[in-house]
Amino acid sequence: MSIKNPFLSLDQKIAGDVFTATETMDNLTVLCDDFGSRFSGTEGERLAAEFIKSKLAEYGLSNVHLEEVDYISWTRGDARLKIISPIQKDIPCITLPHSPPANLEGAIIDLGDGSPSDFDRLAADIDGKIIMTNSIVHPGGSKRWIHRSEKYGRSLLAGAVGFIFVNHYPGYGPATGSIGAGGEAPIPGISVAKEDGDFLERLIQRKGEVKIRLTSTDCCRPNTSWNIIGDLPGGQHPEEIVMLGCHYDGHDISQGATDPASGAVALLEAARVLAKYTATLPRTVRFVLWGIEEIGLLGSNAYVKTHADELNHIRFYLNMDSAGARLNDVVFNQWTELQPLFERWGAEMAHEFAVGQSLNAHSDHFPFFMAGVPTAGLEIAGEQRGGRGYGHTRYDTLDKVQLSHLREASALAARLALRVAGEENWPAARRDEQAVLDILDGPDYREEAEFKERLQAFRKKLSATG
Repeated sequence: MSIKNPFLSLDQKIAGDVFTATETMDNLTVLCDDFGSRFSGTEGERLAAEFIKSKLAEYGLSNVHLEEVDYISWTRGDARLKIISPIQKDIPCITLPHSPPANLEGAIIDLGDGSPSDFDRLAADIDGKIIMTNSIVHPGGSKRWIHRSEKYGRSLLAGAVGFIFVNHYPGYGPATGSIGAGGEAPIPGISVAKEDGDFLERLIQRKGEVKIRLTSTDCCRPNTSWNIIGDLPGGQHPEEIVMLGCHYDGHDISQGATDPASGAVALLEAARVLAKYTATLPRTVRFVLWGIEEIGLLGSNAYVKTHADELNHIRFYLNMDSAGARLNDVVFNQWTELQPLFERWGAEMAHEFAVGQSLNAHSDHFPFFMAGVPTAGLEIAGEQRGGRGYGHTRYDTLDKVQLSHLREASALAARLALRVAGEENWPAARRDEQAVLDILDGPDYREEAEFKERLQAFRKKLSATG
């Protein structure tokens, strides 16, 4: 049975343009090949911000501007890991962003997958040791994503003096990722390749205690980054905002082509075609490219704080982190009242996508979720047991991205934004603080929320004692 599509003419123009243009891949090539990683504090980041701003203006958006975000940046130095007992051997490694300079010796304790139960089971043995754990994101059958930052934080709470993060994918080398919380981390953290982690694990099993020496020369300093913003002003209710966002910064060891740049260029393409084919939408559609996501969601957190007076007017935030790297579904952050509407739209659009419900704290939707704003992401719905693959490694390069996936993400985002901006019977409203806390207190999220409260208190105590 065919479903009547009131936006058929616009859908055809949008999809026809997106699927016959190469703009997304052209923009991705510039971001990756000309500006490199766009890591915070680099010249590539600044050039990328100016390029994105120029593109939004070229596409005809209004009020295109940069918003400065002050923060503590991190610069990679030299890092060396040496086994000093029972053998002597150098192991290649990289430090993790916001790791402090280090001159450390200690014994390794291997926590394997690093599930919360592993930390509980070995709590008495961790104090004063250097934790080693891998990058598996669902350890011990966990239904939720156990993020690198949580494994580091649990090491910190247990009294560890260092942290070794082992990539669980073969052949990709070390995987990077921040361990700070907006500033220099309390204990050093490094990453090693799976093959070297396996060697250390075997050595512990065969020889007993393994001691290492870790030295590094990383440094932190005050810096400034930018969020890039552009609007398609609404005609009937311009104060009401539909927002699409994606960060543009990658990690310093990689082009970050899939994560995040594929989503950034899909967002730009959605802006281009909506500006071209929709003279005036009923509500404002705002496109934001976030800075400094990779070291703590700093750009989006800053936006939520500085734009607190407009949060009641944000009808919906759609996160597009890495969206051009795959075929996408729509995953809400526990907004069940929106699911039937988007399922109806999927049928109307003749576009097959699933609609799911989930929540994690590790992309730019989360500050908006915590502020009660209705949020979703272009992701894969359903239970996912994989990890990042080559994401966060030096192999996340332009050749990994398919033009067809960029086009799919761009067209889906534009067509959804069109409908959200035009829907008169919008079923969701901003949550109050207690409603947000009630969700975090649910059985699926309570463990992580309780851990975060403990870690935040511990970090405050460290700051107070210097």
